[in-house]
Amino acid sequence: MRIAPSILSADFTKLASEIARVDEAGAGQLHLDVMDGHYVPNLTFGPMVVSAVRECTSLPLDVHLMIEHADRWVEAFMDAGADMIAVHPETLYHPHLVLSSIRKRGKKAGLALNPGFSFSTIEALLPLADYAIIMSVNPGWGGQKFIEGSFERVRELRRVADAAGTELSIEIDGGMSAERIPMAAEAGVDVVIAGSAVFKAEDPASVLRDMLLAATEA
Repeated sequence: MRIAPSILSADFTKLASEIARVDEAGAGQLHLDVMDGHYVPNLTFGPMVVSAVRECTSLPLDVHLMIEHADRWVEAFMDAGADMIAVHPETLYHPHLVLSSIRKRGKKAGLALNPGFSFSTIEALLPLADYAIIMSVNPGWGGQKFIEGSFERVRELRRVADAAGTELSIEIDGGMSAERIPMAAEAGVDVVIAGSAVFKAEDPASVLRDMLLAATEA
């Protein structure tokens, strides 16, 4: 299991040092939440920030596009240095084309799935996806309470992916903490995304190490 700190909760006045701290503590990748103020009510950042983050770390960058018409922007974010691009399928007119275009660039293609989203609608897309993000909060802002039942959704998605014959990596995003790591591991989560739990702590590196230890013990 890898831990992916989400920079949405970091202090942007010292972003490079914030990233360095979690990098040194053992982060497996970085999560970058891109929001447009339309698909979700919050507004965050664009390709220029992704490019700046790319300059200060060699960690894989997982860019989560919570935006309308994501197909218009995937190329710009890949050009900016994203290694992974996750899209919400309901925002796309041609999801097959978008996922294929991400893979053609040598990047990993992901599906971001909101609470309550029916997995039956994405079975045909799974062969084109490298990973999926189970949203354990409603998308749009950090620091929300974990939605109970999200680990069962992880298990359900794993069953759907196995039935489709795909080796899908599953991430979980929202309300995660060291205490929930054992349950995530048991459910089959591969990557835990954590924002507020890490960057809002007095010692983000210590929290990250605690999460990694919990993952190892699980």
